[in-house]
Order: sequence, then C-alpha cells, then structure tokens
Amino acid sequence: MKPRRLWFLALVPLLLWLGGFIWFLRAVQEPATHSSAADAIVVLTGGAERVETGFRLLDEGLAPRLFVSGVHPDSRLADLARGAGVDPAKLAGRVELGHAAASTRGNAVEIAAWARPRQIATIRLVTAGYHMPRARAELRRAMPGLRVQAHPVTPARLRAEGAFWQPRNWGLLFGEYMKFLGAELGLSAIFGGRRI
Repeated sequence: MKPRRLWFLALVPLLLWLGGFIWFLRAVQEPATHSSAADAIVVLTGGAERVETGFRLLDEGLAPRLFVSGVHPDSRLADLARGAGVDPAKLAGRVELGHAAASTRGNAVEIAAWARPRQIATIRLVTAGYHMPRARAELRRAMPGLRVQAHPVTPARLRAEGAFWQPRNWGLLFGEYMKFLGAELGLSAIFGGRRI
C-alpha cells in the first residue's frame, strides 16, 4: 500500500474523532428544554447545584415527583434539603432517593429500576451539561423507551470569565468526551463505581 494512502487511512479516524468532539462541545452547551411537564424530575448527584435545581423544578411544578440517583448511603432527604436551604416537610412524599449508584452507568440502572414499576415514561434529567450526553447514552441502554428532557446545569467553573481558555476545563471536557464514546460503545461496564 502506498504511504500516501496509509497516511490518509490514519487521518480518517482522527477527523471523525475531531468532528465528534466538536459535536460534543456544541451538545454540552445546549440550554434546558422547555417542553411540557414530565412524569418525574431525576437528578444525578456528583456536582454542585444539581440537587438544588431539582428541588426548584419540583417547586415550579414541572413534575409531581423527584428522584435523586447516586446519593451517598449515609445521606437522607433531610440532609439534602437542609444543604439546599429547603424545608424538608415540603418535600415529603414527593422525593425519593437512590443510594445504589456510584457511576453514570449505575445511575441509569438505578433510574430504570425506579421508573419501570412507577410507569414513568418521561423524565426531566438534571445533571451537568458536559455530563448530559453520556447520561443520556446510558439511559438509552438501560431503558430504551424512556423520553428524556435535558435540564443541564453549568458548573461555576465553566461559567467563570475566561473558563473556555482554562486547560483544566479542556481536560474535563476531553475526559468526558472519551467517557461518552465509551458509553456509546457499551464499554462503561468496564469502568465506574462499586455500588452497582
């Protein structure tokens, strides 16, 4: 095979990867969808402002119930409510916690196990914008018929002035893109947490 042809064959995967990364960068900046109310709000723990956002959306009536996936085994609803500055009594009977997940794949499995018996067909998913593509990929695998309305939360470090130029943030986005590719290829079972 001619060297020029080999070079071209090596370049194609790189261009596909780069095109995918550009798509990913656009996807992580999508705003929250403002469609109709969902059957439930689902929050994936692991980042600032996620639980608070879930409580606010519940208070705004965007769904009748809220499920928080991946909560630390020792945490209770009162702890989360106090941390968010919310009266726990307002949440009674409307919020459930999942303590089993320790990874995004685990979140998806935990959400599916919670949603199926409750006949949940549509969720408003709250997680970081950079995490949304991977979370959706894992949910498609765990519960194919589930409709997901994205409600991304932008962490403070990505909202800060000049955040785009910070190497630390590029490392975060690059790492998350690679994890997303792994989730799309069904490889996430190899990595991740221990509880599920």
